[in-house]
Amino acid sequence: MMSLKPSLASLIIFFLIWVGTACASKPHIISFRSPNLYPEGITGIQSTSTSLSVLSATAPFILFPMPASSIPSFQTSPFPKTSPFSASPSITITAVCSPSSTPWSPSPPTTPLRLRPPLPERLFLAPLHGDADLDSSLSRQIANDVTVDFAGNAYVTNAAANFIWKVNAKGEASIFSRSPVFTEYPVDRSSPYSFCGLNGILYISKGYLLAVQSNTGKMFKVDAEDGTARLVLLPRDLPWADGIAVRKDGIVVVVSQSKAWFLKSEDSWAEGAIFDETALEPEWFPTSVTMGGDQRVYVIYGHMEEAIFRKGEREAFSIEEIRSERESGEEKIWVYVLVGLGLSYFLFWRFQMKQLIKNLDKKTN
Repeated sequence: MMSLKPSLASLIIFFLIWVGTACASKPHIISFRSPNLYPEGITGIQSTSTSLSVLSATAPFILFPMPASSIPSFQTSPFPKTSPFSASPSITITAVCSPSSTPWSPSPPTTPLRLRPPLPERLFLAPLHGDADLDSSLSRQIANDVTVDFAGNAYVTNAAANFIWKVNAKGEASIFSRSPVFTEYPVDRSSPYSFCGLNGILYISKGYLLAVQSNTGKMFKVDAEDGTARLVLLPRDLPWADGIAVRKDGIVVVVSQSKAWFLKSEDSWAEGAIFDETALEPEWFPTSVTMGGDQRVYVIYGHMEEAIFRKGEREAFSIEEIRSERESGEEKIWVYVLVGLGLSYFLFWRFQMKQLIKNLDKKTN
């Protein structure tokens, strides 16, 4: 019996070390190199062998890391210079917004792709235009972000004119929602990027869209049938909100240049709560967020400011996992509680065994 004690103690110590290591695991980081790529969009595609796909804002490539890893291997697909893109939740179709020269060029088209490795197949090219009367004062149309519903319809935000386009599965584009609520809130015109209105957009399977507005920090809920929109009541604004994504458990993550917010709602986004936020690297200019396997949240650091203002050249970029510190802390507490219960059980068992051995020794003597 005495010979069992060291082995059991070693097992317990090994288990505690393993638990501590698991709790202290570092976020997943994917570093890659591509001269002057300046990636602007990222999406997770779970229905193919591709884990994360990256879209460049300046280079004519769509990059497919296969699978996501610390040293990814890329497959590239020639394509016009591109901006945001999004994968359909039910079919392997990706919608791409493709400005003709820069992310702020007039009349950007949107192009759905059917992703069939190794290279995607372009289905059609749909020009996106504003209203000749209502948008005559604008010098440009800015297709900013895109999402796709189960039927293959693409919804694209126009950051300059504050409306949403819809491109159906046949490639027919129309202005889907120009709700007056999109222009109700004041904008500080002296702030940088004050021209950037509606930005990140997300399709929710219950039949509505969530869209964030960069220059006001507001979030809107848009009916996917008729385009009616209402403000989502949040405890505070989300300044310079950019990308938006949703986890399988319903948690929505919104990223800006400097932070990521974790939001939840109990009433299908009539109201929402910000239960945590995580600081990002503002100098690296994160532009997009997506979900990977095991509900991991990834942001892409595209250094877009360098591309916008042509600040030299860059080769190194990264995709990094971000975590809610509050959720991570709660998980650690539960782990430690379970470890404590396990140790208590072990000590109680050890005490009982000692008593049993003493009783046996007394009977033997």
